[in-house]
Amino acid sequence: MTNKEYNEVVAEIETLPSGGITYKKINGKEYAYYQWREDGKQHSRRAKDEELEQLTKQIEHRKYLQNLIKDMDIRKSDEKKVSYQLRCAVRIGKELEHFVRPVAKWRKRECYQKLQDYIYGDTNDRVYILYGLRRTGKTTLIRQTILEMDASMRSKTIFIQIQDNKTLDDINQDLRYLEQKGYRYVFIDEVTLLDDFIQGAALFSDVFASSGMKIVLSGTDSLGFMFTQDEELYDRCIMSHTTFIPYREFEKVLGIVGIEEFIRYGGTMSLGGKNYNETSMIFATKKSTDEYVDSAIARNIQHSLKNYQYEGHFRSLRELYEKNELTNTINRIVEDMNHRFTIEVLTRDFKSNDLRISANNLRKDRKNPTDILERIDINTVNETLKSLLQIKNKTEQSVKIQDVHRLEIKEYLDLLDLTVEIENRWMSDYNRKETRTVFSQPGMRYSQAEALIKSLMQDEMFRELSLEERRRITERIIEEIKGRMMEDIVLLETKISKMNCEVFRLQFAVGEFDMVVFNPEEGKCEIYEIKHSKEVVLQQCRHLLDEQKCKDTAFRYGPITGKYVIYRGVTTTLKEMGIDVAEDVAYLNVEEYLKGV
Repeated sequence: MTNKEYNEVVAEIETLPSGGITYKKINGKEYAYYQWREDGKQHSRRAKDEELEQLTKQIEHRKYLQNLIKDMDIRKSDEKKVSYQLRCAVRIGKELEHFVRPVAKWRKRECYQKLQDYIYGDTNDRVYILYGLRRTGKTTLIRQTILEMDASMRSKTIFIQIQDNKTLDDINQDLRYLEQKGYRYVFIDEVTLLDDFIQGAALFSDVFASSGMKIVLSGTDSLGFMFTQDEELYDRCIMSHTTFIPYREFEKVLGIVGIEEFIRYGGTMSLGGKNYNETSMIFATKKSTDEYVDSAIARNIQHSLKNYQYEGHFRSLRELYEKNELTNTINRIVEDMNHRFTIEVLTRDFKSNDLRISANNLRKDRKNPTDILERIDINTVNETLKSLLQIKNKTEQSVKIQDVHRLEIKEYLDLLDLTVEIENRWMSDYNRKETRTVFSQPGMRYSQAEALIKSLMQDEMFRELSLEERRRITERIIEEIKGRMMEDIVLLETKISKMNCEVFRLQFAVGEFDMVVFNPEEGKCEIYEIKHSKEVVLQQCRHLLDEQKCKDTAFRYGPITGKYVIYRGVTTTLKEMGIDVAEDVAYLNVEEYLKGV
């Protein structure tokens, strides 16, 4: 039936009498009555014999036409359901199988079990949020979860990839349709690309999770999820963060062993390894590192702030945002943190006895002796490097970066789990406390610092040196950076793993303990030196064996239950090495230590 014929039938129905014929017996005689409803009221009148036959035929014809229209309406409804076009990129069935199959042999991150507990547990009315910076394994965790489902569960599973031009209405329409089709396990990747996600995220918990669906939301916009947790999804979500990847996961999941590799590339799951994937190394070059900082961090923050409906989180950043400089400012501040880190390394090491020890070692080297570190004016070198570092990224700024900008951006970096503050304490001044910023993605810091030092070594002052000498001094400074980074990694992972303890560096009038782990509940502490060396040298633990330093530390932080040097060599002790000391010091292999925390 065409639309024209359909409309003609509807018009004909309007001309035919509604209602029906009933019969009543009065004094033993049967009479026909015509009954119908009009304006909400029931009407009835006796149908005379001369009109009864025609009235009956008209009513039967009207019912026939109504049934014809009803059948057509049902067919139209069915055709509409069959022809529903999904608005988002949805993977189901065979397409889903092809999508998850490549991760079959990849190792799983530790947070995988938490996701499993949600999928197979009794949690209702809540969504599961898997969030973190790019290349930290979110989508892989989802693919691994789907892959391990049995055939029955997988037949009820959908994976939705959100694109920039989609809205909550698009995803709402798709989920309603898919829910009617019997799908119960929903994984939505990059859901924060929806511009209205922060304002309307309760849709997922209040409408779909509450009806029995398991909803897993993932994305790189960590701040967007955190704003949502405070507002729309308050008390209706389970949060799981993937940004921080400790050394033990780096080794276990990727199958790559060694603190040196972790210093250079640690922080993402993008390094091709025998147990995981074969993608390129994000932190292999300065260019790729800068692109990661821009796309994974700076744009992350800007996207979240832009889409937050109250816009109160802009605060002092509004002027930068309105002049389209917020992303560039975030990039500059991240790089500036790494510049400051490099300055601290140079200041600390170029002025310390360690450099003089290195100078002696280089001069006595059997294969390639050099006195380069003795001939260089260390103060001039240091000031030159600092000067060059300070002027980086200062051009083409229409808004001057103030301390308030740094503080607010640093606050967001902390929320992203990208930066953590490690405390410095002074034995001589209990109230004096300072912190230094540690990046949870060491490869990012190392890549920028290494490239910066290499570029500085091309300065006019250094061009006067031979190529060999320039290389030697560059390698020496890079070793200092690796040493400082290894120290930061140990401090960071110890602090995160020992939540009941205070972890800090302790400064004395002369010298310091690289790490103190103080347990306030038990009233005791452990003291550590952290060295980027493979050799056991008594000089490394001279502070640990200093009676006065240990006495002062024990007075403030309780009995010292262990003295350790964390280094790159084999685990041993001074006494096992045949070194005669009054109190033994344990040497711990750094990889073994990090896998044990």
